[in-house]
Amino acid sequence: MNKETLGTALSFYQSDRPSCDQFHNGRKLDYLRKADLSYSDFFRDFLLPNYPCILSPEFTADWRSRQTWVRADGSPDFEHLLKHFGDCVVPVANCDVKEYNANPKHNIPLRDYLSYWREHRGSRYSSPRGCLYMKDWHMHRAFPDHGEYTTPDFFQSDWLNEYWDTIKVDDYRFVYMGPKGSWTPFHADVFRSYSWSANICGRKKWLLFAPGREEHLRDNSGNLVYDAQSPILQNEDLYPKYSQCCQPIEVLQEAGEVIFIPSGWHHQVYNLEDTISINHNWLNGCNIDVMWSFLQGELAAVQGEIGEWKDHMDDWHQHCQLLLKSCTGINYCEFYTFLKIISKNRMAVLDAAVPLQTSSAAELSALGPCHALFDLHRSEDVLTALLADEHFGKLDTDLLEPRPEQMLQEIREVLDAASL
Repeated sequence: MNKETLGTALSFYQSDRPSCDQFHNGRKLDYLRKADLSYSDFFRDFLLPNYPCILSPEFTADWRSRQTWVRADGSPDFEHLLKHFGDCVVPVANCDVKEYNANPKHNIPLRDYLSYWREHRGSRYSSPRGCLYMKDWHMHRAFPDHGEYTTPDFFQSDWLNEYWDTIKVDDYRFVYMGPKGSWTPFHADVFRSYSWSANICGRKKWLLFAPGREEHLRDNSGNLVYDAQSPILQNEDLYPKYSQCCQPIEVLQEAGEVIFIPSGWHHQVYNLEDTISINHNWLNGCNIDVMWSFLQGELAAVQGEIGEWKDHMDDWHQHCQLLLKSCTGINYCEFYTFLKIISKNRMAVLDAAVPLQTSSAAELSALGPCHALFDLHRSEDVLTALLADEHFGKLDTDLLEPRPEQMLQEIREVLDAASL
């Protein structure tokens, strides 16, 4: 990021976000090649305005996975996968069974899943076990030095995985493998993060809905539909707003292509062929405010569920935070820790004498000091909002180190010094 882009980015948050309606009024997704634009261009044209796009196979052509996980005819190389990853235990979802608004999962060795997949193909994609889809395999966490792929430069500023790499608890990098006909129901990504998904082999069909459009797909109790193409949506008694819904943006993703799904865009995905994909959920300074708004909304929902106990529990606010953590994977105090770690790493980028805390942060330092300044400005904005939140003010923050007020002051001092 250069200084001009930094200035544009900071002024962006002083104005309204652009509308995504143009996508639902005929605009097609941009198809990007490597020579088309720089990181600063992508940052300005897609990350800030929250617009989807497709990256050409040039971006994945040198990935080892695209060369070794795929046979000459474009189908998955089961023998290679079995030899190198067969003993790994992977999560498998049954696409034929609905459990709440998702598919039930169980863990099995990858070798067993590959055996099922071969049999499923041999039976013309029919099996008494149903249509099984291997989803959310943390291959990167199991093999951190795998060398099977590299994150495209446009997606390097990844606060989400930088944080979880630091605390060594989790990550949001996944491998998906599934036969023709496997699919993922209607949803938006964790924390309303961005996501990118690269097809190692096979083809996918995506149905995309810009933020706010999903409201037309809620039933009269406020629940989102499970299948955005289900005939049940025609029932006006159950889905009274569906008649106002526009058609989704339909995207066909070919082998080697990478799709960028912006923050808060609901989507539904189908595998049109036997398909393997690499997927990351991620967020950064461009959409950290969206994550904060999401957490506020989730807390409000939790408080509504147990509101009758508010006057009868001394630790009601803390109990709400426990439920928030259970529902989303993070609560307000951990969100502060998240902002703190990112801020400390950006300060280290600006001060070469201070070591970065993770390898992912070290990779980000290549994006330069202007990007670090942007990130610190965004941390300052959201941390200020967190400190002003009445529910955060009711929590016991004595164990947070440094105290949130001190962290905010430290950020401001660094930003003031950088502006001199």
